Amino acid sequence: GAPPPPPGALLGCVSGALGLTELVTEVLSAEYVTTCDPAEADAALGGAEVVMSQPFWPLYLDRARLEAAENLKLVITAGVGSDHIDLAACRELGVDVVEITQSNSSSVAEHAVMQALGLVRNYIPSNREVHRVWGQALPDPASARLQPSSVAPGWDIAACASRSYDVMGLNVGTVGCGRIARGILDRLSPFDVANFMYTERARLPPVKEHQLGLGKGAHYFEEVADMLPHCDLVFINCPLTAQTDGLFSADLIAKMKRGAYLVNTARGRVCDQDAVVEALRSGQLGGYAGDVWFPQPAPADHPWRDPSLPTAMTPHISGTSLDAQHRYASGVAEVLWEFYKGEKDWLECYNVVRAGKPAGVGAASYTEEALDPVAQK
Repeated sequence: GAPPPPPGALLGCVSGALGLTELVTEVLSAEYVTTCDPAEADAALGGAEVVMSQPFWPLYLDRARLEAAENLKLVITAGVGSDHIDLAACRELGVDVVEITQSNSSSVAEHAVMQALGLVRNYIPSNREVHRVWGQALPDPASARLQPSSVAPGWDIAACASRSYDVMGLNVGTVGCGRIARGILDRLSPFDVANFMYTERARLPPVKEHQLGLGKGAHYFEEVADMLPHCDLVFINCPLTAQTDGLFSADLIAKMKRGAYLVNTARGRVCDQDAVVEALRSGQLGGYAGDVWFPQPAPADHPWRDPSLPTAMTPHISGTSLDAQHRYASGVAEVLWEFYKGEKDWLECYNVVRAGKPAGVGAASYTEEALDPVAQK
């Protein structure tokens, strides 16, 4: 089939159409509807055999939508993470679900490390300080310490440094230890952190455990609550399931070291948004960063948008670098080619649900209970 354009093209948007227009319309002779409008997407679902989506946009594929899509046979997540799909309904309805496993893991790991460095080194308030004197001042960042002073305008080094620390010597933990988490630990190892720690459904084999962090190794904790008191910097890398929905509650955050940093590039609903805000205001959390929200797109008044809080937030972009777009578009092209050939001989690791059962990454990363739908709020 026709491959997507080379890296550098903007594919993950309506106009980019994943670079698959020629493949779908000319090679596979199928109708191709691309939209970011929820009403248009709902209208197209009625006759669709295949639905491709990026997580949460333009809509959540809930049971009602899946039941209304009478011809639907396959749902493809262009990227990684299929919790915007009611997987239990897909099992019952015989709809296969795939995602392009590994396509953007390195991209997300890089983004998470970038955000962690931004928090620990107090980068965002410091960047705003140098821009403060250019025309109109930017909104004040998190700390009330960054106030006008007798120092040269836009050059308050003391204020910027008052919340800036080194990553070297920190204890770093990850909740979940899949590909993204391993990539984060590898990238942080050269910073000479003190210790790595992790939680996972099952402990890694000793050989793999010793390989974490470019051979630095990591300490295993069976329970998240037992790991958190030891960590200065925590990354969330677990999927959103009925078990992890709201996992980082006020009670759990209270078990963290006071002033610790929390970075979440997993799913927004793993954290109680109000508990995070209160912890930031009280100083229990030294900072919060991530690119995942609930709902998505985040409303204008979402509390994590508050510029007075010590955050390093972005839209959901960690896995959509131009290089990642090319990788997941290539994976989608592979799946479509196999589907329309009638063979479905794509990589087993892409599967989430197949023939009514968990498969591939769905079987490896989720318990049966975890595949139950997460209630929409």
